[in-house]
Amino acid sequence: MWASQGLGDKVTAAFHAFSFDLKTAQMLHQIIFQKKKEWLKSNDCGVKDLVQYIRTKGELRDTQTEAIETYLFLKIKGQNKPLWQLFTEGFFSEPVDLEQLPLSTKVRNYLNSNDIAKALYSFSIQKIDRNGTLQLPEVKKAIELHPEDIDYAQVIKDFFYGVDYTDYLFSLPMGAGKTFLMAAFIYLDLYFAQNEPQNPHFAHNFLILIPSGLKTSIIPSLKTIERFDPAWVIPEPAASNLKRLIRFEVLDQPKTAKKSNKVQNPNAQKVNQYVNTPDLMGLILVVNAEKVILDRLEIKNQLEVIERTEDEKDKSANELRNLIGKIPNLSIHIDEVHHAASDDIKLRQVVAKWNRNGTVTSVLGYSGTPYLPTPERINVGGGLQIRFSQITNTVYYYRLVTAIQRFLKKPDIKIGGGRQQPLQILDEGIKMFYEQYGQKVYANGTTAKLAIYCSSIPRLETVIYPYLVGTLGIPQSEILKYHGGNKEFKIEQGAELDYLSLDLPISKKKIVLLVQIGKEGWDCRSLTGVILAQTGDCPKNMVLQTACRCLRQVDKNAKETALIWLNEENAATLNEQLREEQQTSIQEINSLGKQSIQAVMVERSSRLNYLNVPKVDFYQLQVKYNTVVEEKSRDAKSLLTDIYQNLENWRSSTFTETAIILDDGNTSHVAIQSKNILTETGQFNAHFQTWLLEIVKGSCNTLQVNDLMPFKFDLRSIFEKITYLKYGERFFNELYPIGKINAQIRLAFAPKRTLQTDIETIEKEVELLLIGKLRAVEKNDKLYPNESITQQIKDFDEKNTDPVEHERQVAEMYVKFKEMMAQMGSPDLFSPQNESLPLPVKVKNRTFHYLPYNFEQSGFEKLFLEKTLQMSSFQDKPIEIYYNGERGLTRFEIECYEQLPDTWKRLGYYTPDFLILRRKSDQSIEKVLIVETKGEGYKTAFEAKKRFMNNHFVRENNQKFGYERFDFLYLQDDDHQYEDKLNLKLNTFFH
Repeated sequence: MWASQGLGDKVTAAFHAFSFDLKTAQMLHQIIFQKKKEWLKSNDCGVKDLVQYIRTKGELRDTQTEAIETYLFLKIKGQNKPLWQLFTEGFFSEPVDLEQLPLSTKVRNYLNSNDIAKALYSFSIQKIDRNGTLQLPEVKKAIELHPEDIDYAQVIKDFFYGVDYTDYLFSLPMGAGKTFLMAAFIYLDLYFAQNEPQNPHFAHNFLILIPSGLKTSIIPSLKTIERFDPAWVIPEPAASNLKRLIRFEVLDQPKTAKKSNKVQNPNAQKVNQYVNTPDLMGLILVVNAEKVILDRLEIKNQLEVIERTEDEKDKSANELRNLIGKIPNLSIHIDEVHHAASDDIKLRQVVAKWNRNGTVTSVLGYSGTPYLPTPERINVGGGLQIRFSQITNTVYYYRLVTAIQRFLKKPDIKIGGGRQQPLQILDEGIKMFYEQYGQKVYANGTTAKLAIYCSSIPRLETVIYPYLVGTLGIPQSEILKYHGGNKEFKIEQGAELDYLSLDLPISKKKIVLLVQIGKEGWDCRSLTGVILAQTGDCPKNMVLQTACRCLRQVDKNAKETALIWLNEENAATLNEQLREEQQTSIQEINSLGKQSIQAVMVERSSRLNYLNVPKVDFYQLQVKYNTVVEEKSRDAKSLLTDIYQNLENWRSSTFTETAIILDDGNTSHVAIQSKNILTETGQFNAHFQTWLLEIVKGSCNTLQVNDLMPFKFDLRSIFEKITYLKYGERFFNELYPIGKINAQIRLAFAPKRTLQTDIETIEKEVELLLIGKLRAVEKNDKLYPNESITQQIKDFDEKNTDPVEHERQVAEMYVKFKEMMAQMGSPDLFSPQNESLPLPVKVKNRTFHYLPYNFEQSGFEKLFLEKTLQMSSFQDKPIEIYYNGERGLTRFEIECYEQLPDTWKRLGYYTPDFLILRRKSDQSIEKVLIVETKGEGYKTAFEAKKRFMNNHFVRENNQKFGYERFDFLYLQDDDHQYEDKLNLKLNTFFH
């Protein structure tokens, strides 16, 4: 790569053949985390409301919410691009002024003329800590020595495994909720995909790959996706609609013939029913990774006349893999992604092939340990080599230490003494467990449990179990032995059921003896202790995962603890893995305090009663949709006849050619020997009854098999036309669009329906604050008023003192004091300004129905309120202003619709930002000005709701009330005239 050996020698000498470790997992995460925070505060972030909804809902942990923010940032701001592409575009680099850096003219000119080189250089000089440590100091040196001899694009692409598809890894420790995070991503993708069906960034369907070795332990945990409530991340009614859309297919049935080229794979049959479904959306496939990375089975049949296409060859090799590759808009989720390392290259090849077909939207990986079993290396050139042991496409990283401090059990890690034998460690560990947790019952009714891992089945059966029962006297009813069994020791009857029931209140087991089971992917929250008393009780590279099995939290927000006992060698391994993978140690974990890094929370309080804020009454347009059946029945026989007669128009044709090579001794050329039209092809078995069931299944319960039976003859005619016989078996002819034909058959039985809308206006009366929903928030600089002023307001409220009267009294006292001091000949030491109250305190009786307001998601909202309170057009009028924009805290939400030529389209609920109101003498509301403050990036998305507010809500309400009761004002943060517009509206509406 270097231009000359001499230069290469110089660089090699300068770097001493550097091979340095790249901490990409943390380094990329930190950069993305910071840029994400800036984006969420910016005007071009269109998901502020959604993120605020998720945080207000409060059902997810902070790490899950942060990961969702990162996901949305990369999906929307990063446009779902591969990491290497974002890198080359400078997405992860800070702006750098090369003129201010000590560079040679040659290097500066080169970087200015090469954007990719500049992106890598800018990234390499970013500082990663307070000590000024650079990201890639050695890469920086290499660029400064000889910039033109580095293949920048290739180096950056090598950072991220050279893949052309979007591939992101989210690293959360065990117990942090990776499965629920996966579910959140799925629902969010579907939410955006339904709003923008043609947007390629959002997936319609999903494939969940699990490592082959973890099938029995991970598939049960993946089924928790079914328990995930989409309303935690998406508002209703969209959440419930998406829940109904989801379809699960767990592809865990064994083949009848391994690598068969015949359709004997029940998993493939499951997938095949969806392949030709029009506008397929909401399908979730769960499959063992091994099933999609099998090597291609090359079939060499001398009697085969027709040359197979690449698709046919791939189908012969692995029909399941081939069919999955045809599922459109597919997002691939890889659970415990570090386990895919051994088959990683094959898996990438498969995904790359699907990506070339245009079906892959993104690949998302999840792992608690984002590291590689052996370090990988990237050659930059001239002897410089970057070595990394962490998975470099990690876009989100959450430390184990932070998780322990915030929600996991706090472990007490004990280490057996120097010469202690395994049974002695076992003895101490069990006694301590029974002392601390022997009577422990969690709030959900489960009992605390201790897992003891054994190196082999004979050791468990002949050494450990007899010692527990005989020497320690533990009742057999409290012990579960669970392993795979062998010729000598079989699995005990009921052991598997007991294992699956451990985390239920019915289980009274307290000690679980395990062999090669439960090292990871085992979701047993009531597990409270782990013992690894002997080297080899679990694989060396899995000591961290195994020891951490007992850290899952049982009772939300409870301070829980756990016990871990290790021999010295396992402890040394754990320490090494903690240092390499989590940048911590046993000593640090043992010294952790549960609250040591908890965020500072600010309590909030209601002022509704003090201000006597009335409810807001208004009229709401409500549109109800009713399906009207216009036909009692359809002429199914006639329609089926039409389908049959038009089948030939649906069939496509395929040409096949047979070629021979002609050689005259000097040259050779290819000649076409024969050319045929292919009229039938396909390898999927066809059965008439099964086909009828597929038609019924796709009808969404509007069609039954009994409905088809009177037309069995007509349907069989169609069936025989779209299938063909080969070797005595019938196959679907793939030249016919089977899915579309099935849909047409369903339509033949479906009476014509129309959607009728009923419109009514209902009267509503709602509160501006749901006091029960008012919770503490994390301290931030967007809380208004600040802590000091908030306390002043509370003090004035408690004393029931008017701030204006207080100021007047202070001013009078000052005048008297000044006169007295003058008579005594003393200097004037005070000024009235020193006693002046802050503006929020002065106007406290006309705003702040709760304290403080939280404007963390929009600095413009905070600025708007501050400016409004300062205006004379506000201060001189008997009007009040209340912030209404924090989702979940108010009932004043308006359901918006868009009027179409012949119907109404529901737009969803709109929560106005501010209400400026004036009361009548009886304290009821007289007039309300609804104010919406939006960032420039929200303009297009809000346009339809804005039209509804202006054209329908305001007009209809004012007609109902018989006077100008409501008005609506829309302000954008990029409009420099917004203060003038507000001032004019206040003076005209509240004249």
